[in-house]
Amino acid sequence: MNLKESITLTKKIKEEAFKEGFDAVGIAKVPGSSRISLRTAALERWLQAGHQGKMEWMKNPKRKNIENMLEGVQSILAVGLNYYVDTDRAPKDISIARYGWGKDYHKIIAKKLKRIALFLERERPTSKWKICIDTSPFLDKAWAEEAGIGWIGKHSNIINSKIGSWMFIGHLLSTEKLEADEPSKPICGECEQCIVACPTQAIEEPFVVNANKCLAYHTLENRDRELPENIINKMGNWIAGCDICQEVCPWNQKNIPNTSEPDLQPSEWILNINKKDALSWSDSKWKENLNKSALKRIKPWMWRRNINSISDNQ
Repeated sequence: MNLKESITLTKKIKEEAFKEGFDAVGIAKVPGSSRISLRTAALERWLQAGHQGKMEWMKNPKRKNIENMLEGVQSILAVGLNYYVDTDRAPKDISIARYGWGKDYHKIIAKKLKRIALFLERERPTSKWKICIDTSPFLDKAWAEEAGIGWIGKHSNIINSKIGSWMFIGHLLSTEKLEADEPSKPICGECEQCIVACPTQAIEEPFVVNANKCLAYHTLENRDRELPENIINKMGNWIAGCDICQEVCPWNQKNIPNTSEPDLQPSEWILNINKKDALSWSDSKWKENLNKSALKRIKPWMWRRNINSISDNQ
């Protein structure tokens, strides 16, 4: 494929991505800039410090080399999907992270990326591809930054200058040689509002989040029957994830547009959940509510544990 063909194919793929409703679209070339190796080294230090808690999957060695994900990969399409909805939940005695308000974003993004991949197949029948979302052993945030759709903030989330950090990301790896965009430049500057606001000091230094101290980790991933006392004391009303570091980010204080994605609109039960009702729900009721939700990784007994923990804290 010559340069002209590469430019044309790159333009077409980006157009397809925007047609799918993605809000941010960019291309990175493999092996990427020196920042990829720096991010890989940072991940290794993070793991050596034990900051992953019990998330053993973070140690998967495939993360260290993108060739492990797709042999012959030359380009990466990075996409961002805004999930912000400007609405308040009615009861105020429970807080649930915004990422879980709608349907499971993994499936939403995967379907959209697969349609783009099939378009690529029609254009280049010999090409190979692979879809990667945050469940893949892949440096998704580093490659999103490399593709220019946002920079990694000090809270470790990707920040886009137009839609802040309320953004899901996904990637389509390809063996086609596409034209790369300029990598994003981190512009958090001296701001440390996310670090200061974290109730458990989980952001131990810029860009370094210790999961062992993180409310989101404990409410979502901790499988112990009881949460640590120091976490319970700082939970506030958070029973599923935590948005504090994003809520205080200056990039999220702007007039962020509401997502137009139908499947990311808040579920009715999310907007109306309260402690009393939630504690009375049976396992089957929880499973019914959590069907098609990214929050289904939180088992019914964990929901009860989390809710009882915030009750003990008040």
